[in-house]
Amino acid sequence: MTDSPRFPYQDASLSVAQRVEDLLGRMDAADKAGMFFHTMIAYGDPTESNPTFGIPSAVSMVRKRRMTHFNIIGAAGDGREFAAWHNDLQRTALENGLGIPITFSTDPRHAFSDNPLTSILAGPFSQWPETLGFAALASPERLERFGDIARQEYLAVGLRVALHPQIDLATEPRWSRISGTFGESADLTSDLAVAYIRGFQGERFGTESVAAMVKHFPGGGPQKDGEDPHFPWGREQVYPGGEQEYHLRPFIAAINAGATQMMPYYGMPVGTEWEEVGFGFNKDVLTTLLRDRLGFEGIVCTDWGLLTDAEVLGSQMPARAWGVEQLTRPERMVKALEAGVDQFGGELCTDVLLDLLGQGAVSEERLDVSIRRLLTEKFRLGLFDNPFVDEDRAAIVVGQSEWVQEGLAAQSDSLTLLTNTDSVLPLSRGVKVYAEGVSAEVLADFGTVVDSPDDADVAILRIKAPFEIRDRGGFSAMFHEGSLEFPTEEHARLTAIAEKVPTVIDIYLDRPAVLGGLEESARAVIANYGASDLAVLRVLFGERAPLGSLPFDLPRSDDAVAASRSDVAFDTENPTFRFGHGLRY
Repeated sequence: MTDSPRFPYQDASLSVAQRVEDLLGRMDAADKAGMFFHTMIAYGDPTESNPTFGIPSAVSMVRKRRMTHFNIIGAAGDGREFAAWHNDLQRTALENGLGIPITFSTDPRHAFSDNPLTSILAGPFSQWPETLGFAALASPERLERFGDIARQEYLAVGLRVALHPQIDLATEPRWSRISGTFGESADLTSDLAVAYIRGFQGERFGTESVAAMVKHFPGGGPQKDGEDPHFPWGREQVYPGGEQEYHLRPFIAAINAGATQMMPYYGMPVGTEWEEVGFGFNKDVLTTLLRDRLGFEGIVCTDWGLLTDAEVLGSQMPARAWGVEQLTRPERMVKALEAGVDQFGGELCTDVLLDLLGQGAVSEERLDVSIRRLLTEKFRLGLFDNPFVDEDRAAIVVGQSEWVQEGLAAQSDSLTLLTNTDSVLPLSRGVKVYAEGVSAEVLADFGTVVDSPDDADVAILRIKAPFEIRDRGGFSAMFHEGSLEFPTEEHARLTAIAEKVPTVIDIYLDRPAVLGGLEESARAVIANYGASDLAVLRVLFGERAPLGSLPFDLPRSDDAVAASRSDVAFDTENPTFRFGHGLRY
């Protein structure tokens, strides 16, 4: 930070442990309280509040609440702007009190989904398939390459914590968060988790690393009826097959690979030996299991919004305090701290923690246990020695053309060919194409676009896995949940097109869809996991070959899913296609 440090903790010649202890001894209660909170800020004017999430301005959170961890939502138009914005906020932090730099984090932002509670659109960054696409490729080497590229783009703009990978197992096909996983297999997920962490953190964790916050411990896949615990109706997590250990396997691999942070899920385990409270409040899970048995020594940060009711997009969103709803906010905080939490995601109630400290309900010694972990990571990341980023370099690094092309190739290669009757694929250039869900401009480079199936040689239909539209208000509409079967009218419409003209269906699998016979009526069915029109058309017209294999079973029916056990992999009866299926040209 300076050639002549004002304090010993600024002296890079000292050990990290020495620097941590010196800084810890200089921090007052407000400094320490601020470290415990890791909430969202939106790209934009740092002096303005964020009405979408009901939070104050970034500047006020730094200056008044002494907060130094923020999850960025949104993005600048290019790398230079993003880097300049980051540097401005770092200056604010360094001018404040002890000059503790900010650790900026982000949800995934290199793919296609845009649910503000789970992911961010790629924006200026290179764009790749969802993690399911890398599971379809089943190549740890290729995933590590992606992680290394994403690491460099993150570093260029000052993003130092990845709120990913998500290594839950997709054993409940209806669950709305499957798109962020590596699928249903614990073995494949474990291998890919190691590669992902190595790509983001490097061979050794240090100044060129992006810390990986692995989620959602101890595995968020076995949700009762596939409902999501962001919401009260999805709070229960069940293990009818007794497969807790199966879901732990990827986390054990991640810990052994050096993951430095862990996020427990919202879910409340029911019918196990664990206390029936959400994992963020669960000492059996966070201390007895994660710390004592598995030996994890890093940071435990809760999922967002466990303590405080909030209003989001005009709708009330209750705190995800499942199993402890009856407790007051201070009581919830105490229980989470006693369970082993180091940081509260999506919260900013520093006043509550200071009150608890003043009352003696929480000891300063307990706070120091977590503060040491948080400060140690800031020092190891090099934030105290070099908190700023090079804005000129960011302009070159972010979204550079070579990486954009690699991302496009990965999108194409991850496509999974399910059927190819009479080898209809690859298509011939110049054929007359009726298309839905495809840009006519992009398609025109491959074939002749027509307006009716009656005039076409082939139909190309880009569709999405079905889900139920439920009127539950707020953010719930962004979660694809419920039935995996196509509505009767839509199924009939797609079938009618296939009866008129040879039809190729490209289906986006953010969940394991029930095809319901479309695999027989269409001449070819191909699956994608986040892919642009260009990436798909390159494969359909033979410029590239599909190399993907299914990362989960595709169930035969909703009834088969309902009859299966939510924690048991590959448990639906007589699936239409099994894990690992994928044809080649």
